[in-house]
Amino acid sequence: MGGIYISFLSWALLQERITTTSYGDSASPEVFTFSIFLNTIQSTFATLTSYTYLLFTSKKGLSVPPVFPSRRIFAPLVLVAITSSLASPFGYASLKHIDYITFILAKSCKLLPVMALHLTIFRKRYPLYKYAVVALVTAGVAIFTLHHPSSSKKSKTHNNGSSSWGLLLLSVNLLFDGLTNSTQDYVFQNFKPYSGPQMMCAQNLMSTLLTGLYLLVSPYLVHTNFGEYVGMATANNQGEFTAALSFIHRHPNVGRDVLGFAACGALGQLFIFYTLANFSSLLLVTVTVTRKMLTMVLSVVWFGHHLSRMQWWGVGLVFGGVGAEAIVQRREKAAKEKVAKRQKIR
Repeated sequence: MGGIYISFLSWALLQERITTTSYGDSASPEVFTFSIFLNTIQSTFATLTSYTYLLFTSKKGLSVPPVFPSRRIFAPLVLVAITSSLASPFGYASLKHIDYITFILAKSCKLLPVMALHLTIFRKRYPLYKYAVVALVTAGVAIFTLHHPSSSKKSKTHNNGSSSWGLLLLSVNLLFDGLTNSTQDYVFQNFKPYSGPQMMCAQNLMSTLLTGLYLLVSPYLVHTNFGEYVGMATANNQGEFTAALSFIHRHPNVGRDVLGFAACGALGQLFIFYTLANFSSLLLVTVTVTRKMLTMVLSVVWFGHHLSRMQWWGVGLVFGGVGAEAIVQRREKAAKEKVAKRQKIR
């Protein structure tokens, strides 16, 4: 638990600093906008870390568990890699239009797209309390957004339009996140035994290949009509990889931040998979919710954000709903374990 808190709180602070703060002179400030480059460094670190973990945790005399144990598992893993690779650029793009606090709060609402995808694609049904949790979370996000300072009368037209576009981009990010999580659940349920570190290694390896390929072809795409349409243009039309390296050369501090961000993310993923393997997923839900709450508080303190009283009410509704779900699930699991023990005794 301590490892998750330390690694992901550090990761979140570095993420906010890299993507929202300015580097260089105040006369000509620059913001790091190279999300694909950032994702590639992150997934490369995670691939190496997860494979090292598999290597050192394998039992003596046994081979390292394969990250692709069968041909059938390849297609869903490719889907996971594609959706996870597409999700982050939309999330980072939304930060140009909304603040980091809104970003973190919305990222706490993954339950909504996951549930929607399970209902529509996998035809899964949920108990009544799940829908109550969704209602609480939705109400919390709505209250938080409506009472955001940017919705004041002074800057109503421009900022509201910008915030709406940011929320739309963030919704696409959450949709891809939901598809990623739903497909991961499908893989774990239908390809047993398949461990978390195997999934972590496979997903990050393919994500690195996909984003790395994009970085290689971006200098050629940037000169095409497609490149102009999707906004790939960079300084001197260099392509994202070269432009990112040039940015780091001009501002070496961002290079250290990027490496620290990637290392914290890779370690955090390992701690999550260790928790899943040795403790219950309910404990992980509790840790994740409290970690995001701490992230918001730390962001407010560290970067000087301000939240109104109604926004704090919105935050309370969101985390109250998610926390209530964790408590109900814990009780349900305890009841199931009691029934299982009674059956064994008989």
